[in-house]
Amino acid sequence: MPIKQSRVVCALLVLLASACFGGTGSGLTGTSGANNGGGNNSTPSLAFFVQPNSANAGRVISPPVEIVVRDSTGRTDSSFTGSITVGLASNSTGGLLGGTTVVRPVNGISTFSNLTIDKAGTYALEASASGAATVTIAAFPITTVTTPGRANDH
Repeated sequence: MPIKQSRVVCALLVLLASACFGGTGSGLTGTSGANNGGGNNSTPSLAFFVQPNSANAGRVISPPVEIVVRDSTGRTDSSFTGSITVGLASNSTGGLLGGTTVVRPVNGISTFSNLTIDKAGTYALEASASGAATVTIAAFPITTVTTPGRANDH
């Protein structure tokens, strides 16, 4: 009897395996990583990779603000070639954002190395790209540059 049972078990395993892996596919789907390079046509997502904590009015925001483009799996999409634009999302003091505000990513990251805001206040930045949802960061302060006083300035 044990030999007949093992043959039945083997036959059932063969049938089960052929049903899972046979002609109609396994039912698993995959994704490819590129959005602008012929990938899965999902929309890219943007995220602030480096965001400002504070800066002085009229001075370059340091470290440079960086925006990363992610694919549908959450990985950096190094094939994305669209322009990324940053702007002011909140601007209660009427400050102006200066510097280069439109940058094409390199290996999925756009670096905005010369951004400035001309007035003290609290601001939030937003990033956008064609086909992607706009993303906004938390507000950060821009402060007035103070210079040390001189002894004769009373």
